[in-house]
Amino acid sequence: MLQHLITHGEDLRMVPTDHNQLTAAVQNLREELQTLPEGTDAARARVLARWTGIGLLSLGNYDDARMYLRRALDLATASGNTQAVIATELNLADAYRYTGEAQTADALYRKALDDARSKHPELVDFALQHLGKHLMEQGNLIPARAHLEEALWLRTAKGDAGLIESTQAALDRVELLINRSSADTAGPAGGDTEAAQWSRRWTSWLQSRTTVWAPTGWDEGFPALRDAVRDLTAHERVHPRHLRDQSFPVDLLAGMAEEAEKALAADGYLHNGKWNAAVGEAANRFAGQVDLAAVVARSTGLEVEQPHNGVYIAYLEEGQFLDVHVDEFGFGEANLILCLKHERLTAAPTVSCTVFIDADGYLECDLAPGDCVAFDGALTPHGRTPLGAGESVILASFGFRARDQASRTVAHLPPVPL
Repeated sequence: MLQHLITHGEDLRMVPTDHNQLTAAVQNLREELQTLPEGTDAARARVLARWTGIGLLSLGNYDDARMYLRRALDLATASGNTQAVIATELNLADAYRYTGEAQTADALYRKALDDARSKHPELVDFALQHLGKHLMEQGNLIPARAHLEEALWLRTAKGDAGLIESTQAALDRVELLINRSSADTAGPAGGDTEAAQWSRRWTSWLQSRTTVWAPTGWDEGFPALRDAVRDLTAHERVHPRHLRDQSFPVDLLAGMAEEAEKALAADGYLHNGKWNAAVGEAANRFAGQVDLAAVVARSTGLEVEQPHNGVYIAYLEEGQFLDVHVDEFGFGEANLILCLKHERLTAAPTVSCTVFIDADGYLECDLAPGDCVAFDGALTPHGRTPLGAGESVILASFGFRARDQASRTVAHLPPVPL
């Protein structure tokens, strides 16, 4: 209705493309709303009230914008139009965000996202986009990036170029703010930022030359990667090792699997195409009772401290995958991925695997529940091949720091090939 008169400014907030034209158009909507004949379909009043509010918000008339958007929300709620309720909640949340009322805005954004997930999945990307920008403005950059990455994934699937461009612009701004924050805290040498950039450049180089989507081409393409990967993995402190028959207590594994499913359902976020959620008490109890650091040390020869971080990871839909990459340095010198659940069809021709690249080629690890694999995620290219029909995987990933804390900086590691 007013889309052609509204764009986004440098701060990604709505602004007029032409202030005078938008002002006139909003006035026309207000007049139409005020003169609607008795008995007019309430849906028309709702649409007029909502777009009047959006136009006023873009013009900076925040108090009036909230008044019209509340009216639109009341009309949507009274009619039982849950799709319109979600859309208007997002607009009203914007109106509060623009005036610095972050708490009210946050509550509205999260309610809209919850309702979209449960009732209108076609609106989830919009709710994620709005909430992501709100979190960005509040300085919560990592969750902001996670929400926007999920929105981008959904919008890419929709194939709407305009929506994709909008989300990519927000993501680019979040990444800029994250990099600035890292530069501010990294110290004179800027080591953290340099390491993060090194990891991202290696990932980009690897993904430009290989992919988990085409395993049949690995043998043909690997010679072009061999020397570069050999130089990179020569610095590994842990070579990939598939650990079977660890005899982990069944009750601890079951407790962690249950915790993972609840965490992913309640607070899961999409990152690089996979679902992530923070580990909790069950994972911490497991790591302590089985002495996970000792498991890594016995199997790899590297003495490590107890895990300093962890995350639950899930692949739940056919085709989900994790392309070849290297982790950022902050996750530790050793990583351990533990399989909590792996469901598959008995007659499936292929199965999704964790995959690694080293100087000898590609290593596939088909992890069954209770199996784990130890490796050096910062220096070992790794990923997961796509899920087949009826397949789902839930994992726990832990990061460990070496006890000797041997210096490892990008200055001593191979540069990204040209």
